[in-house]
Amino acid sequence: MTASNPTLMGTAGGTFLSIVPNLNSEDILKTVLLAAVGAVVSFGISMVLKFVIKKYKE
Repeated sequence: MTASNPTLMGTAGGTFLSIVPNLNSEDILKTVLLAAVGAVVSFGISMVLKFVIKKYKE
């Protein structure tokens, strides 16, 4: 089963337009902050694991 591009765009647009009025600026700020914290933690863990693996292989 395939959907045409206009159907997909209409569905995505309708979903977006139904969500936008229900968003508060506090929700957006909270989401941005949580995303930033998640990215920093993910980067930090990746660097630590890279260092540990490098030391383990030596």
